[in-house]
Amino acid sequence: MNRFPMTLVGEARLREELDQLKKVDRPRIVQAIAEARAHGDLKENAEYHAAREQQSFAEGRILEIEGKLGNAQVIDIQKIPKTGKVIFGVTADLLNLGTNETVTYRIVGEDEADIKNNLISVGSPIARALIGKEEGDVVVVKAPGGDIEYEIDQVHHI
Repeated sequence: MNRFPMTLVGEARLREELDQLKKVDRPRIVQAIAEARAHGDLKENAEYHAAREQQSFAEGRILEIEGKLGNAQVIDIQKIPKTGKVIFGVTADLLNLGTNETVTYRIVGEDEADIKNNLISVGSPIARALIGKEEGDVVVVKAPGGDIEYEIDQVHHI
């Protein structure tokens, strides 16, 4: 069975969503189905069909989250010794050698990625180029717009 890396924050968010689905959404949907059934003829009852669709979505998402959590390898980056090497979970300050701009990315699991918040997936081209490199190394990222050279300025275990 394959294990998928996930940060502590990512695990907490999934557990929070699972809790919301099981303890709040599921009972609300069951109540909505019961109310819709009380209205009579189910064939032409839009409320009933909408509630059943919500139930299907919620149950599918519950199964999906439980599967992800069951296969997750949760990594606490703060418990790993700082070596200056880029590994899963670190936050890296990079200097774009072409533009002289500094960018900061945190390498996270597939489900946690959010480029707007500088969270990049461990499978992204930038992360793949960075993993295993150390502070001071220059890496070339193969991007759709062409190659980009970055120098790894600092690696943080945040």
